[in-house]
Amino acid sequence: MQPDHYKIEKKWQDYWAKKGLFRTAEHPKKKFYNLVMFAYPSGDIHMGHCKNYVIGDVYARYLMRKGFDVLHPFGWDAFGLPAENQAIKLGIHPEKWTLENINTSDESLKLLGITYDWDREIITCLPDYYKWTQWMFLLLYSRGLAYKKEAYVNWCPGCQTVLANEQVIDGVCYRSNCKSVIEKRKLNQWFFKITEYADRLLEGLDRLDAWPDNVKAMQRNWIGKSHGCDIVFKVLGHDISFRVFTTRPDTIYGVTFMSVAPEHPAIDELVGGTAFELEVKQYVHDAAKRTERERVEKTKDGVATGCYAVNPVNNEKVPIFVADYVLPEYGSGVVMGVPAHDARDFQFAKKYDLPVRVVINPPDSELDAQTMEQAYEEPGVMVNSGEFSGLDTVAGAKAVADFLAQKNAGGKSVNYRLKDWLISRQRYWGAPIPIVYCEKCGMVPVPENDLPVSLPKDITDFVPKGRSPLAAVESFMNTVCPSCGGKAERDADTMDTFVCSSWYFLRYLDPRNDKEFCARERADWWLPIDQYIGGGSEHATGHLIYFRFFTKVLHDAGYITADEPAVNLFNLGMVLKNGEVMSKSKGNAIPVRQFVNKHGADVARLTILFAAPPEREMEWSDEGVTGAERFKQRMYRLVDENTAVIRDKRPSRIPAESEGLYIKINQTMAKVTSDLESFKYNTAIAALWELMNALNGASKRDEVFGYGIYVMIHLLSPFAPHMADELWSRIHGEGSLVEQPWLEADDRYAESKAKTIVIQINGRVRSHVEVVGEISEADVKKKALEDDRILRHLEGRNIKKTIYVPDKIFNIVVA
Repeated sequence: MQPDHYKIEKKWQDYWAKKGLFRTAEHPKKKFYNLVMFAYPSGDIHMGHCKNYVIGDVYARYLMRKGFDVLHPFGWDAFGLPAENQAIKLGIHPEKWTLENINTSDESLKLLGITYDWDREIITCLPDYYKWTQWMFLLLYSRGLAYKKEAYVNWCPGCQTVLANEQVIDGVCYRSNCKSVIEKRKLNQWFFKITEYADRLLEGLDRLDAWPDNVKAMQRNWIGKSHGCDIVFKVLGHDISFRVFTTRPDTIYGVTFMSVAPEHPAIDELVGGTAFELEVKQYVHDAAKRTERERVEKTKDGVATGCYAVNPVNNEKVPIFVADYVLPEYGSGVVMGVPAHDARDFQFAKKYDLPVRVVINPPDSELDAQTMEQAYEEPGVMVNSGEFSGLDTVAGAKAVADFLAQKNAGGKSVNYRLKDWLISRQRYWGAPIPIVYCEKCGMVPVPENDLPVSLPKDITDFVPKGRSPLAAVESFMNTVCPSCGGKAERDADTMDTFVCSSWYFLRYLDPRNDKEFCARERADWWLPIDQYIGGGSEHATGHLIYFRFFTKVLHDAGYITADEPAVNLFNLGMVLKNGEVMSKSKGNAIPVRQFVNKHGADVARLTILFAAPPEREMEWSDEGVTGAERFKQRMYRLVDENTAVIRDKRPSRIPAESEGLYIKINQTMAKVTSDLESFKYNTAIAALWELMNALNGASKRDEVFGYGIYVMIHLLSPFAPHMADELWSRIHGEGSLVEQPWLEADDRYAESKAKTIVIQINGRVRSHVEVVGEISEADVKKKALEDDRILRHLEGRNIKKTIYVPDKIFNIVVA
């Protein structure tokens, strides 16, 4: 009979809570910081969310049984666009909607029996948290790492706010419910100077041996360090110079034009009041509507400015164009056009009938510009390059760079793809920026004693209109200058929610401290994170690079010892249903509460864990649920029907007929332990299935059999903890298995002792038998003649004799 899962699960959850089993040790002796990425409170959690939490819980339970003092906290990334947009849609305050979702989701997580230390729960939208987010801003500001400037930014017309570069995916908004085409707008915005840490962020990757290679590769590519050369081109008739970065200074003599990004700040000065102004401004306007992908992939075009730049190596003047295939994010937003040796420039030159000049020949041939059908971009030998002709690409690049340095016209340089992090958001639901503007004192940071700068709660209009809704709230905006006491105005923008999530792992260490974000002693106890578990590689160039940046800043400022936040990183695959990611918006989400009420928490956990390797996508299926329920039923039956023979100690002796089962028991212990260490939870559960089958098929109910059931109960505890603790109590175990040490395999039997004896008929292989230990020829013959495959081949034939090669071959000779 199916046990009453609700009563059993509540019984053990109440016991765990009453005993405080998951409360973090105040002074850890053997620490392990096990952290799962916290969640957005976008409604009640569903089974797609739960994969993260169940995976982390399995590992935490295992670690506790291995004797670690485990810190396993949870919290909510509660600010941001998803919560605000849903609140606007429903016509309620974002705080009300967010906190109600958190309360509901907390209850759902508790139904699953997750081992969180709920006393450490954090919620980023509450003042006791965002006070310290604002403190972090002021720290960066005081260290010259937070600044405000006017710049072209990524504007999302759907969300009515700016986005960081990392939040623009292929030219559209990163939010799955938006996907608006991003525009470029010139706005005055706050940035964090993450570029100051570009080299440190790169160097640190070399020490993160236990991070996935694809995540590290994505970060290296995003930082995009390039060694090359700066070349300064002066603009004729203007007090303007363009500093161009190139990795191919050996092609400098092939420059026949210059291309400037439409966002470049010098354009107004170049064309203002000229006959080219209207056409250029229209082109700039049109370019702002194109996505980055469209700009890169479309046919290369541009518009002339009527201005010329001077090549510093030969004083040749070349025309300047505005061209949108040049992106402002790379280098200075200006490229030198070398059509003979760059595919984009070749296409552009052909379109506008610009000269194509060969300055690099292949090592074994010569190029003719008149007959070239495409650019030659490979290394070669410099030609038509004055004193540098005859040098190969490497030597030529060095020589040109040295020459430019001597002329104060450039020289060797390093460029980064990484740009500073734009953190301003024109929305209400975020941490206010702690800056005021005074007519007398200018920009003034809010003193630490005056934090938090609280979000006003009496606001009713959250709908974005191109500026922050806070700008219309006079009671919030009007304030006093902390420096002179005169009238001042607050900054109306709020911070990107990624700022909140860049330091949250630190607040768990000291969540109720109202004097500092975290006491240094606690940071030294617990950091770095020993195991970080979360979503997939989509976080690689967002959160996972931001929280590394914050860690290094806090390290440099002397607040923490660690300079990397996490030693180990494990990325998880998504949960699919009907081939699509499980999501409420797609209508395929399975609510946790509904599922647990019907099937139970352990069935939910086993379904998630057994379906696929944790790092891969898993398809949710009814068959998986049925399989988990069957496993649970068989396990209860195995224990209940054999309670009298279950033994809690290794057998004193191993009978020959039970040795195979004893080997299976110890092999399973070793495999489950190894799989727990390496997150191979699906194969661990498969091994438990096999052991259950072996126990059910055992011919003798002896000490080995009884010990095998005892081991099964123990091994189940990280995966199906309610069932394991219930079965533990039924065999008179005390308390919870999480309070018991992890069982270790008997190494003498953890390696297979099975031998395969090949069975032949007239020298042809027809079957084989598996045996353990010593076995006589008579017993081998008996097993062979009980084999259905052998019996089929012997039908109607007479056995003349048998030949036995001990432990290897048994050959039956027939007439």
